Amino acid sequence: MAEDHFIISTTEHIPGKEYDVIGEVFGLTTQSKNVVRNIGAGLKNIVGGEIKDYTKMLDEARNVAVDRLKQNAIEMGADAVVMMRFDSGSIGADMQSVAAYGTAVKYK
Repeated sequence: MAEDHFIISTTEHIPGKEYDVIGEVFGLTTQSKNVVRNIGAGLKNIVGGEIKDYTKMLDEARNVAVDRLKQNAIEMGADAVVMMRFDSGSIGADMQSVAAYGTAVKYK
């Protein structure tokens, strides 16, 4: 299956497809921002509001995690991933970890 047609779904079933389960797949990343941006975020924390640099960092981390999940599934011979979910957590004061996980499947 071509990578550009690879389906990653948060649902259990892909309409019109029958498949066998291969197994669990994961994509992980941990990211942080530089010291200058951390200072800016600290100042924003005083006045309140969205900290756009951290929002951007989490968006980038999510995309990296999904790309790694997809690569993990392709290496296992999968055609798609179902039941994809995210988990995230802080590591220290300025690092964020994001995990994408799901079930790799092979079309019948």
